[in-house]
Amino acid sequence: MDPTARILRLLSLLQTYRHWSGDELAQRLAVSPRTLRRDVERLRELGYPVLTSRGTYGGYQLAAGTRIPPLLLDDEEAVAIAVGLRTAANGSVAGIEETSVRALAKLQQVLPTRLRRRVEALAVATEAVAGYGESVDPDVLLTIAQACRGSEQLRFHYTATGGSETSRLVEPHRLVSRYRRWYVVAWDVDRGAWRTFRVDRVTRPFANGVRVPPRELPAEDAATFVAAALRSRPQPFTAVLRLRGTADELRDRVPGWMGEPVPDGDGTCLLRTGADNLEWLALSLTRLDADVELVEGSPDLVAELNRLRTRAEQLTAAP
Repeated sequence: MDPTARILRLLSLLQTYRHWSGDELAQRLAVSPRTLRRDVERLRELGYPVLTSRGTYGGYQLAAGTRIPPLLLDDEEAVAIAVGLRTAANGSVAGIEETSVRALAKLQQVLPTRLRRRVEALAVATEAVAGYGESVDPDVLLTIAQACRGSEQLRFHYTATGGSETSRLVEPHRLVSRYRRWYVVAWDVDRGAWRTFRVDRVTRPFANGVRVPPRELPAEDAATFVAAALRSRPQPFTAVLRLRGTADELRDRVPGWMGEPVPDGDGTCLLRTGADNLEWLALSLTRLDADVELVEGSPDLVAELNRLRTRAEQLTAAP
């Protein structure tokens, strides 16, 4: 066996079980104990912490190091991880969606065609339960994530709120997951400005192979940029609330996306908020951890709140 291939095989074996005897490893690799010791030493030089124990039950064990070494996966393990990352990217576990997409982009890039087909087949055969966030094609997320990682220009079709479709050429900076919805922060080449795009409105993304140096984002980070962009946009559904409590008391009890409580005197605050999804806004109002009064709201919002109240009364009255 080629020495490089043998060392990779040794690493794969050490990652499989916690402890191997020297005789077992030597037999698996078809080498002498002396050659095995040299290969183990070579792994240590490459940064892999291989522990050696002596005696009757002695052998070799790969220990946890200060950094994660490259992992060697078999076919089934690679497919399982890819499917799990796709599931996490869809928001099944809050807070790790963006990280899952970045990891999936790296894995997808090196998956052999036969394994990529298996992952795609499982994705097609699996249906996720819809939530309040719009569904996003995982392949669209992957294409955008890979363009962000490679600092590569991206072209796609984008559908605006009113339904008009435009073709965009952008330099993608970062993907942001915010309240079960995906956004991509990018420099719009044609408009010469930073923009935020909802990924569920992106279709036919295509990386054109043109690599560009990263630009400096005019914000602390991409998440802050998206939050500011969303606050500046007019929302189709709005509400004004009066909440019992001081601004300091309410600041940690009101989600940041809903806005900032403003003192209104007599121990109350006003909160102006809005969203582009009526059901999501109504449900969010019912979940506020404060005594709240609706001061202003559209008839549609009032009707949705009444629907939620009626449904709650039905549930509590049921035997």
